[in-house]
Amino acid sequence: MFQMWTILPKASSFREKRCSHVSLQGGDLSSTMAARLVPNVSSKEGESQCEEKHAVLLSPVGKLEISGCETGLHEIKLPKMSVLPSGAESSAACEVCEGAEEMTEPLKQCTAWLRAYFCEPARMASLPLPAFHHPLLRRDSFTRQVLWTLLRDVKFGEAVSYKQLAVLAGNSRAARAVGGAMRSNPIPIIIPCHRVICSSGQSGNYGGGNLMKEWLLSHEKLQKEKLAY
Repeated sequence: MFQMWTILPKASSFREKRCSHVSLQGGDLSSTMAARLVPNVSSKEGESQCEEKHAVLLSPVGKLEISGCETGLHEIKLPKMSVLPSGAESSAACEVCEGAEEMTEPLKQCTAWLRAYFCEPARMASLPLPAFHHPLLRRDSFTRQVLWTLLRDVKFGEAVSYKQLAVLAGNSRAARAVGGAMRSNPIPIIIPCHRVICSSGQSGNYGGGNLMKEWLLSHEKLQKEKLAY
């Protein structure tokens, strides 16, 4: 059962892809370490192909596979965790172990942000989020609305139920669709689908497995408590 986090109150290989630019500008983070972010989404008439680059970040939860182009971040792929790191706070350093020599600027920004998330959360306020460049995040859909709402409103150290997030995204009856949006999230951890849990307090499903979701929630709770002092 997961009742330890702050729950939001109820609200009244290389390849080429075609995709449009989604740009996010991060400002100062609040005491709960998250910004009020308003995405700037631009749709281009003549979309051009982009060359995708890859990097692998060794993190406390395993190897994170990150892909993106010169324009923005495409995906973060999570490993499946079979064993929790020892303790809620792992001292494992975050290092790029593959692809460092060919990282684009969005990949550099992404790896810097992830290092701060895992190892130095107090630095997150001073770091920009990378631009996003994934087709799902430019299509006018409820899924996109849910992901933007989650990124903007559910802050570091908090958790929200699927139903509560549906309300925040503008459709109180769409809890099941919110679950689908979480499964479709191309940029986990940065777009924090791990913060969406069941109304019962149970963690619910997660792309990296329930153990990873538990670890991320516990990590944020511990770091938020430290930042409060």
